[in-house]
Amino acid sequence: MQANIKSVIAGTAGHIDHGKTSLVKALTGIDADRLEEEKRRGITIDLGFAHATLPAPDGSSIRVGFVDVPGHERFVRNMLAGVGGIDIVLFIVAADESIKPQTREHFEICRLLAVPRGITVLTKADLVDADTLAVVRSEVEQFVRGSFLDAARSPIIAVSAHTGQGLDELKQAIAQIAHSAPPRSVDAVFRLPVDRVFSMIGFGTVVTGTLISGAVKKEDEVAALPGSLRARIRGIETHGEKEEVATAGQRTALNLVGISTEQIARGAVLTVPETLAVAAKFDAKISLLKDARSLKHRARVHLHSFTAETIAEVLLFEGKECAPGSDTYVHLKLAEPILILPGDRFIIRQFSPVVTIGGGVALDIFPWAKKQTPAQRAEFLKLMESGSQEETLLARVARKTSRGLSLAEAQHETGWTSKTIEAIAQKLVAANKLLRLGATLIAAAAFSETQASALALMKEFHDRNRLASGIGSEELREKLGLTAEVHTGMLDALKRAGKLDVAGDSVRLAGRSVQMDNVEAAAKKTIEDAFATAGLKVPALKEVLAGLAIDRVRAQKIVTLLLRDRVLIKITEDLVFHAKALDAMRAMLQECKAKSPKLDVGRFKEMTGISRKYAIPLLEWLDRERVTRRVGEERVIL
Repeated sequence: MQANIKSVIAGTAGHIDHGKTSLVKALTGIDADRLEEEKRRGITIDLGFAHATLPAPDGSSIRVGFVDVPGHERFVRNMLAGVGGIDIVLFIVAADESIKPQTREHFEICRLLAVPRGITVLTKADLVDADTLAVVRSEVEQFVRGSFLDAARSPIIAVSAHTGQGLDELKQAIAQIAHSAPPRSVDAVFRLPVDRVFSMIGFGTVVTGTLISGAVKKEDEVAALPGSLRARIRGIETHGEKEEVATAGQRTALNLVGISTEQIARGAVLTVPETLAVAAKFDAKISLLKDARSLKHRARVHLHSFTAETIAEVLLFEGKECAPGSDTYVHLKLAEPILILPGDRFIIRQFSPVVTIGGGVALDIFPWAKKQTPAQRAEFLKLMESGSQEETLLARVARKTSRGLSLAEAQHETGWTSKTIEAIAQKLVAANKLLRLGATLIAAAAFSETQASALALMKEFHDRNRLASGIGSEELREKLGLTAEVHTGMLDALKRAGKLDVAGDSVRLAGRSVQMDNVEAAAKKTIEDAFATAGLKVPALKEVLAGLAIDRVRAQKIVTLLLRDRVLIKITEDLVFHAKALDAMRAMLQECKAKSPKLDVGRFKEMTGISRKYAIPLLEWLDRERVTRRVGEERVIL
């Protein structure tokens, strides 16, 4: 296929036996009824596919993929699996029958899915006289008035698949509309909702679908969602031709390696691994048809999104029911997770009897867990529905407050590519509305509040802990409930502002020091003197603390300060030495090394004048400090 040829998808819609499949065959030469039962019964049961290349008004070519849908009311669920990804609808009404029940239902489905453009086709024109055809045309014009198929901007063409009447005019109209239709984005994340799965001898698993966004090439790895399966693309066909790359707007068949036909089915979506995430619940705006029943709070419905189908429980934000013909924001809980992104359209059908009652658009596929009033949620969803990309990303980040939103989470929530998110975030950072901390985005207002909370917490900590030099960094993070990236960014910002001092793992307010009263200061001097005068024959720490005029808790805090400042050195849990005594011992060893680098326990005891009770722990500490190295029963002074 030519590299620059434009591709669009046209789908049929209309009542059973109104000639949809015959029309597709007349336009393409391909019989879209592929099942033996379809040929035997003469009705379309499942989706059928065909393709044709048409000349565009500017002399170029347009590849049109046709999705032929069943018209029988029993197979509307199959029809829904095919109509979700179309660019143009061929809305078909038989001239000898005019508008019928499935004509109405298919029309409403196309309208609810916001199919952007289409052509009304009056089939079987050869079976009626001119007057009857004029009456049917008038009825159809009245039926579609005010819709995307309004005759003022969308053609109504009478055709006969049997005689060929009107087919050339229809092809020209399809080419004209397809040519003017904006192309689907190839820069978006690759998504292919699977509508058919089969196995081919010598090839293995093959899946087909309408490629609704992005692009994919041979040898790419793809993920099948829902689930955790991965596969490699061995081969690609678009519209019956082998290709190296498939792009949005094409009917696509992929030969997969790594997935069997038993592991994947209609309803799955192929996409880029580690990019998108399925949703088990989401917030949306729904519209009920005028002739539908009222939809009650917690009602169950059948939900159709592209080729996926599941049961959903509808939770209304306000009130106990949604009236026919009205719109409302809802929360949907799904029986099974599906891949759906903000902006995706879906159809809801009554649980029983199963009839189409409305449709909607997904707005928030990862609703914020914190409680919000209905008005707050509605305000957020309104922004998701009509806001710019900058407004949308800012609102999604802002609602996560001090936690921030990681770039990966942003991609899951929006479905945008990482490149798009990076570009939007950069604009918001430049406008001082967002901050980027590593791979996390946080609203500037939330970051300021986080810093204020940290300073308030630090003041409270110091007021309650006069003898503590600071709080552990990780303890502070946990108290504030911050992610590691936001916490690090907050500490750095407050350090630069001169409001915090950070030493190792300890954090304290700038200029804040330990505050001791006279009794505590005397106790500190007593502890230090006790170990300074003892040399290497130190007393037990608990005995020293027991003789102080302060309680054990405060005494232990003073010891912690002395250990932090390395005035005292803890060798074991029971033995603490003054740093000067240990420095003197190190100097003594260096003098001994000049005479002999080897040292045993006996010589060490003789040199230091201490008992084995102190000698063994000190020698082991010297080994750890790499002052000595044990070799058998001796040490070598390093």
